[in-house]
Amino acid sequence: MSPPWLRPLEVDRLADGGADLDFAVPLAELQGLRPERPGVAGEVKGHVHFARERGFPVAQLTFEGSAQMECQRCLKALNVPLRTEVRVAFVDSEAKSAQVPEDLEPVLAAGGRISLAELITEELLLSLPIVPLHEGAGDCGAAAAAPGAPEMHRPFAQLADLLKK
Repeated sequence: MSPPWLRPLEVDRLADGGADLDFAVPLAELQGLRPERPGVAGEVKGHVHFARERGFPVAQLTFEGSAQMECQRCLKALNVPLRTEVRVAFVDSEAKSAQVPEDLEPVLAAGGRISLAELITEELLLSLPIVPLHEGAGDCGAAAAAPGAPEMHRPFAQLADLLKK
């Protein structure tokens, strides 16, 4: 049996009923996140409240947690705190997204169905850094070498001189 966050939800039925859903999702299990942010780990916990506003099925999504990624500078573990609160309006075609009020973010729910995993993945792709890096040089293992440390080997440092000859 698949986890509940992978099952497609009928957004119209949930919105008409004013449904509330709580969730806890391991990031490694979000298939849509893997190609864009490989190796991400961690978990987000949150809540979704469905309603109907101005003729659209709407969801207020709130989640928080942390993602463990790899710093692209030092290749060591990096913890990225996550906290998102967003209101989305579900549309069944791209053409209808232009009709969504400005205070709501349009989300395509083909056939009036979407899974929590799809909704969470979309928000995570907007929240997670494209190139994860430690903020401070002191946190990063690739910070400037300590005095007396051997100089980095640069094999092409003298290539310009050779090309001039």
